[in-house]
Amino acid sequence: MSPLRLRTWGVSLSVTIKAGDRPLAAIFGCSGLVLTEAERAFFKTSDPLGFILFSRNIDTPDQVRALVSEFRSCVGWNAPVLIDQEGGRVQRLRPPHWRSAPPMRQFGELYYQNPPLAAKAVRANMQAIGVELADLGIDVDCAPCLDVPVPGAHDVIGNRALSEDPAVVSFLAKAACEGLIDAGVVPVIKHLPGHGRAGVDSHKELPVVDALADDIISADLPAFQAVSKLPVAAMTAHVVYTAFDPDQTATLSQSVIQDVIRTRIGFEGLLMSDDLGMKALNGSFQDLAARCLDAGCDIALHCSGELDEMEQVAAGCSVLSDHAYQAMEMIDQYRGQPRVEIDLESVSFEVASLLDPAV
Repeated sequence: MSPLRLRTWGVSLSVTIKAGDRPLAAIFGCSGLVLTEAERAFFKTSDPLGFILFSRNIDTPDQVRALVSEFRSCVGWNAPVLIDQEGGRVQRLRPPHWRSAPPMRQFGELYYQNPPLAAKAVRANMQAIGVELADLGIDVDCAPCLDVPVPGAHDVIGNRALSEDPAVVSFLAKAACEGLIDAGVVPVIKHLPGHGRAGVDSHKELPVVDALADDIISADLPAFQAVSKLPVAAMTAHVVYTAFDPDQTATLSQSVIQDVIRTRIGFEGLLMSDDLGMKALNGSFQDLAARCLDAGCDIALHCSGELDEMEQVAAGCSVLSDHAYQAMEMIDQYRGQPRVEIDLESVSFEVASLLDPAV
């Protein structure tokens, strides 16, 4: 199979961030396989920074390419298009058109046999994911998940995590991110400052973590610190950490974002909220969008594709702040810019053989 290279589908647009008027500090989904007339009109007038795809938006490669192109045509520039393609349980692109990537935990398990081999395998796996995304025009992946689960935590993270050992996650984090960057896809590390201690699923209810600050700092933060200076974006957790802020989730907490994410982790890049539609949050979408930006998030993420909800989010958002614009400029140097030639068939075989020598 010949190497797959990034193509711009349907429109010829610059990779660099939109010049002139700044886009809205929001990322939106859509309802189906094609845009409705109402969605087109909304995206043109609201002018969001980017878009995100889910399984409801995925059918065939040509259909995905056309939808990605349509997104960008609405806003008139090569806006970021995101997806959650982690592998395992969380992958929107699936067979028969795309490979089934292994869960990240398999690479953590390989670490105990051979750490350098595990790093090589996870990088190759993320290269394979990245080249499939780039072939569709998708240039941002909401992966890898760098959370560190603890015994007794809800399994919403589970084998999405590389390991329950902070040292293993920290060791493999850079290789995982660099695999996507190799393919010209920007990683979104998640969920800062760590979702691995949550006792409930934040999609359904609000997790409250009562762990000591020292325990979180020593176990949950190192993996994020290990990649904080790479060209990555990051996503907050809808989790209350009582040691840092007993009242607000990380997404809505200025103290968590400024003191923990920006200062202790040292992440200065583009920070987006997790999906504002998750049940861990309460309040109107307009209020939630405004509060997450006021707390220090650069971007409000809304995923459902419900038009009335998106309109509320847009009403609560401002255009990109100076910080957000500068952070976006930094990752634009890598978005859509593959660093190496990647043969999908070869690298997929490499991943399989490294995980299972019998292949």
